[in-house]
Amino acid sequence: MEHQRPVECRIQEARLIFRPVCCQSESGLWLLGVASTVGWVDQRGPDQYTLRAAVMDAHRAEAEFDNACAWLEAAMKGPMDPLAAEVWVFDEAFRHVLLVKHRWRGWVPPGGRVEPGERPRDAARRELLEETGISADLLEAPAAVTVRSYHRDWSVTLGLSYGAIVARSLQVTEESNQPVAWVPLSQDWEGAFPEDRPRIRRYASQLSERTGA
Repeated sequence: MEHQRPVECRIQEARLIFRPVCCQSESGLWLLGVASTVGWVDQRGPDQYTLRAAVMDAHRAEAEFDNACAWLEAAMKGPMDPLAAEVWVFDEAFRHVLLVKHRWRGWVPPGGRVEPGERPRDAARRELLEETGISADLLEAPAAVTVRSYHRDWSVTLGLSYGAIVARSLQVTEESNQPVAWVPLSQDWEGAFPEDRPRIRRYASQLSERTGA
């Protein structure tokens, strides 16, 4: 009987080894595959192109929190969860910030997961367009870099925040069941990351001083 080699394949996020087992029955030879899980592999994680861009932008960010650059350098040595990117969008007077109401995070800047083969900057622009209908040029230097978990059941990951300035008169298109609103910076908003409120206000103030608004 020819020996059957183990066959490796991936089902969703689990990497399985199928070890063929042959047994004889009255009607002939049956080949049964017995699967054994050898580990969980997150195929959604960042590739080298994404990581190189993330490292560059993390070091260029105007504000660093949670020792994010050092965290990223260490995390790159092993498997990583997807990175995150968002946009802090301000009106031209720097009195309002554009937020979306996420189903469990509350009011947060438009953003989401960085897909493999995508730069964080490009992911931020894509998420902004998908969640608000606004296509905007991002400011050259990222606004901030942080390390956080975006869900209580998820591991922490790197988050990059980019800045953009647009007119409040631009038409906004909401995603299904995810409202969009211009929120006055003078008011608090309910969201999963209250520490972002002073950070966003501080960044808006810096931009206002630079532009003379």
